[in-house]
Amino acid sequence: MTAAIPSIALVGNPNAGKSSLFNALTGARQKIANYPGVTVERKAGHASFADGRPIALIDLPGTYSLTPASLDEAVTRDVILGKQDGEKRPDALIVVLDAANLDNHLCFALELLALGLPTVVALNMVDLAERDGLTLDAGRLSKELGVPVVPTVAVRKRGLTDLLAAVDGAIEAHQPHAAVTPAKANDASLHQRARTIARAAILSETPVRRWTQRVDNVVLHPVAGLAILLALMFVMFQAVYAAAEAPADFLEGGIGVLQQWVVATFPDNFLRGLVVEGLLAGVGAVVVFLPQILILFLFILLLEASGYMTRAAFLMDGLMGKVGLSGRGFIPLLSSFACAVPGIMATRAIPDEKDRLTTILIAPLMTCSARLPVYALIIAAFIPNTTVGGSPVGLQGLVLFGLYLAGIVGALVVAYVLRRTVAKGSAAGFMMEMPRYQMPRWRDIALGLWQRAWIFLRRAGTIIAMTTVVLWLLLTFPQAPEGESQVEYSVAGRIASGLEVVVKPIGFNHDIALALIPAMAAREVAVSAMATANAIDAGDDEEAMAQSLGERLQGKWSLATALAFLAWFVFAPQCISTIAITRRETNGWKWPMFMVGYLFLLAYAAAGITYWTAVAFGLG
Repeated sequence: MTAAIPSIALVGNPNAGKSSLFNALTGARQKIANYPGVTVERKAGHASFADGRPIALIDLPGTYSLTPASLDEAVTRDVILGKQDGEKRPDALIVVLDAANLDNHLCFALELLALGLPTVVALNMVDLAERDGLTLDAGRLSKELGVPVVPTVAVRKRGLTDLLAAVDGAIEAHQPHAAVTPAKANDASLHQRARTIARAAILSETPVRRWTQRVDNVVLHPVAGLAILLALMFVMFQAVYAAAEAPADFLEGGIGVLQQWVVATFPDNFLRGLVVEGLLAGVGAVVVFLPQILILFLFILLLEASGYMTRAAFLMDGLMGKVGLSGRGFIPLLSSFACAVPGIMATRAIPDEKDRLTTILIAPLMTCSARLPVYALIIAAFIPNTTVGGSPVGLQGLVLFGLYLAGIVGALVVAYVLRRTVAKGSAAGFMMEMPRYQMPRWRDIALGLWQRAWIFLRRAGTIIAMTTVVLWLLLTFPQAPEGESQVEYSVAGRIASGLEVVVKPIGFNHDIALALIPAMAAREVAVSAMATANAIDAGDDEEAMAQSLGERLQGKWSLATALAFLAWFVFAPQCISTIAITRRETNGWKWPMFMVGYLFLLAYAAAGITYWTAVAFGLG
């Protein structure tokens, strides 16, 4: 009677080199198909023990735990537990570990060892770990785990003979026993044990690796790490004002000089009005905020290039899990600080549909760079440029930090509600590998800043310019009779007067009503709309033209109205591009309309509460 061919599954975290090991063991003796009833790929192949006996190998999809967060991971779990249709339970496991990320990968290995199957650990990519200054003791690791550990370099086919011999021995020596309840992946004791075993297996490591570990002990601490993250954000927003003031004033002065030159040079006609009141006043009012935007992105690019941003994602995973979100949503939400459109597209990496939908719906609450010109204008105009209590902390930067923080807190609250109502579900944990700390390459930083500047200026030269020209035309016609306000008499002014009835209870005036509608095209257009309207009101009055937009608003708005306007923009419905990409990513209009509706209600309520509170304190 012929003995059954033993079935051996290769399993491990993503990026552990598992597929490379499978290819090295099987060569061309592979067959690729799908598991019955699902689209997950099944890779199977054949190899032989030293004495020629055949074995069947299965390359399972990479996963971080036996608690699946995707269909691929569910298949891996079911195959290992013998629950997958058309697939028998493996006779043995080869657990593939990345030697350079041992403590992370050991968490899953400990889960697998608790199952009681014959198991051999392939300590893969030991050459790369040694290159990076880490030398491991495979014998000590084997003693700690209680199973054979074989160093391998799959891409160079090193250690394969020893690995198969260890598997053969594990199958021969295995004694059947009762099933063991697997450890939970999110169990703190499991993570602690993994770190302890990893440290015990280290023979030597370079000072750089030890330094990295010590730094991570601080920046990844649940309390100290979060405090450091908040402090970095705080410094970033302080710098947005402290470092951008001089270049912003230079740009504003240059645009003012250009306006005066056009007025003095060109005859008083339609074209001069379009250039001075439309393009230069409208687009120029947005362009002057380019320094603030570049400073914000300078900090973001530095944090990404240094290796800190992944650690920030790890810190936020715990907080996001409390509101029902996965840490996988951190990167899409972080991308939304630049623009919600790529942020929403990045949610494709989130496997759980309800989790992904929730992330899409709250992405617009992240304060995108398009809101920064609005914040910068109103803060500079109405918030004193002073320090707080004699400290070096600037009040304007503190308010900006508060607005960004309000958007984040609002997003978490909305996610908590959505995950318990329209998108019910629980958070799926995930693990991530920490990159090495490194000095940013200034060439890459400069290139990133140039790309952001070009995107912003291109947007100013297309969407904002076109919207401003259309708005200028609507503000210019029909011509108002002598003694009447051109802005209020125009087509745009009359539309704004109708909208003003709706927004007046929350403290908004005619200027704001006029700016809200074109701002749906792009958030920055709110600034250019107000600049264009004020330029038309100023006419050829040189004294009025010499005033900045902020100075003009100071004389027309109360502080309560300004604060309400800021609160509105924290939650305001996003631009048309965001609505369009949401429709595409959710395959219909249901969720985009839901998103616009709840954001409008939130914005209206936030502005109203802010205005009424400010009036109650005598700021009206």
